[in-house]
Amino acid sequence: MSTRARTTAKHLPTKQRHERSVPAVRALARVSRVLEAASPDVSLAHYRVLAAVASGEERASLVAARLALGKPAVSAAVESLCRRGLLERLDVVADGRAVALSITSEGALVLDRVEREMTRRVVDLCSRTSDPDALLDFLAQLGSAMDDLRAERLAAAQVGGR
Repeated sequence: MSTRARTTAKHLPTKQRHERSVPAVRALARVSRVLEAASPDVSLAHYRVLAAVASGEERASLVAARLALGKPAVSAAVESLCRRGLLERLDVVADGRAVALSITSEGALVLDRVEREMTRRVVDLCSRTSDPDALLDFLAQLGSAMDDLRAERLAAAQVGGR
C-alpha cells in the first residue's frame, strides 16, 4: 500500500473506516470460500501449509509462525499431508532433534493443480471489476503487508523477551 493510501486510511474517522472495511472483510470471507471450492484435493488450511513448505519454510514452527497458526494445528496438517504422501519429514543433520519438511513430487503436482484452479477463479473474479490488474496488484500487496506484520510481531516479541 502506498504511504499516501495508508495515511488516508489512518486519518478516516473510526466509524467511516469501519463502514468501509466491513464490505471488504465480507468479500474476503466469501473469496476464501471460492478458493476452498477450487480444490477437492486439499483443504484451504492444508493448501496453506503445502504452499509455505514449497516456498522454503522447512520447519513446522516456521510454518506455524508464517501462517499465524498454532503449532498443534500445523502438526495435524503436516501429519495428514505426510500420510497422503504430499509432504515428507527429513532429519536435520546439524540438529538431531529437528525435522525438516519437504514437499514430495506428488505434493508439488497437487499444489500446482490447486494453484492453477485458484488462480483461474481469482482472475475470473477480478475480471468482473473495473480495474482487474490493479485489484490483483492490491491483493498481492496484502500478502506483503501480512509478511511485514509478521516481521514486526516477531521483532516486538524478541525485544519483549529480552
